[in-house]
Amino acid sequence: MKHGANPHAMRRRLLLALATLPGWGAAWAADFAPVLPGRRLVFPADHGAHPDFRTEWWYATGWLALPDGRPLGFQVTFFRVRTGVGEGSPSAFAPRQLVMAHAAIADPQLGRLRHDERSARVGFGRAGFETERTAVWCGDWRFALDDGRYRAEVRAADFAYALDLLPDGPPLLNGKAGFSAKAADPRHASYYYSRPQLAVSGTVTLDGRSQPVTGKAWLDHEWSSELMPEGAQGWDWLGANLDDGSGLMAFRMRGQDGRPMWSAASWRMADGTARILTPADVRFEPLRDWRSPRTGIRYPLAWRLTVAGRVFELQPLIDDQELDSRRSTGAVYWEGAVRLLADGREVGRGYLEMTGYGERIRVG
Repeated sequence: MKHGANPHAMRRRLLLALATLPGWGAAWAADFAPVLPGRRLVFPADHGAHPDFRTEWWYATGWLALPDGRPLGFQVTFFRVRTGVGEGSPSAFAPRQLVMAHAAIADPQLGRLRHDERSARVGFGRAGFETERTAVWCGDWRFALDDGRYRAEVRAADFAYALDLLPDGPPLLNGKAGFSAKAADPRHASYYYSRPQLAVSGTVTLDGRSQPVTGKAWLDHEWSSELMPEGAQGWDWLGANLDDGSGLMAFRMRGQDGRPMWSAASWRMADGTARILTPADVRFEPLRDWRSPRTGIRYPLAWRLTVAGRVFELQPLIDDQELDSRRSTGAVYWEGAVRLLADGREVGRGYLEMTGYGERIRVG
């Protein structure tokens, strides 16, 4: 589930910039591809981009260990956005597709996120994507699948990383064979798969010093044209690698009153079998709040998560993992590394994402 993208903000800026140019008005409407049940996901083609849909993202998160054992969280997301702008224009300058990227390091020694963001119109070598395989880039940031492993390369002002992420099995298809409902109305859905238990190796550079790291990661790839149901304020999402070799994805959509509107979960067991769970099987209960000193937004950081009768407590690596992406996607949200505890004992690690605790999140 993901996640922070607000194509509306970027699209509004594009429309304002282009409103006075002749010949563009008729080109603003777009016929976005629908998400329909029964479509079979096919690999490797569905690892690539789906430019007929409005929004799409490749989202990798994980825990890393430095040589001295100190933990770090990392996150990188590449968004592809079909703007609906300039689709009838022959101009190579028409901003028909955008690529935006977020990257972050959760550093306990610093006590907050290191993060950066990029955005660019597709074309002229500035940004792009491929449709037959995972390959997406924005400037010198890149995420790609080559020779059976993913490669994430990010260079920011105060951090950088070059990481290889090796899958241990086929994709986990969320929902009904990859058709992931976000509400009872099937119009609100995405195509969505995950790759849990990715083995990570590579380097992380902090404050000019590069060090080797190893760890475990999670990948989501999701695309849609209409995602947020009417009355939804935001969502809470977890992707976690458990110590027993299984991988758990769980999310809930929240209404404007804070109550759950829809929930779902996918659990890939250690033997590779998958359990696809219903709203009745998933329950999020907040335990502790934290208020951002920058935005004043209050987030519930510690949770009790019940999935299919099993109870986990989620505890953050650090409290301050708020990500402010108003320079690109327009969203402010909390996204960070968490530990999973059962009966007081750590049983896994993952990433928690919480949107819509300030302004309503807008996607699609």
